Amino acid sequence: MSEQGKSDEWDSLWQEYTKSLENWKSLFEQIQNSSNDMQSKFNQVWDKATVESSAETMKLFGENWQKAMNEAGMQSFKEFGENWQKALNDSNASVFKQFAENWQKTLSSSGLEQMQAYGEMMKKFAETWNSMWPRSQ
Repeated sequence: MSEQGKSDEWDSLWQEYTKSLENWKSLFEQIQNSSNDMQSKFNQVWDKATVESSAETMKLFGENWQKAMNEAGMQSFKEFGENWQKALNDSNASVFKQFAENWQKTLSSSGLEQMQAYGEMMKKFAETWNSMWPRSQ
């Protein structure tokens, strides 16, 4: 292969790589923005729930949410259940808020596998919420 052919091949490969990198960066930024938006909305829901719900309602919600995750095969959230129980034992709104902040930070701060797990956890949160407080149609 001529020097020109090698140069053209290199340029083409480099262009493909940089295009892939730009696509990845764009998708990553979209995921970050979506995650931030979802966390913000979750925090609003969580704050409202802890202020307007009894400790018994929060306990029932936590049990239902944990059950939904277990049924979905999300056994890796044993620590979630343990921390949830600690929060229930205190039943102070600030403890519930700290609990939510801690596990969100842990799950959303590392790797694709954790990001997928975080998405599943938030999906189960929404499903559990809707089963306890269905939206009017």
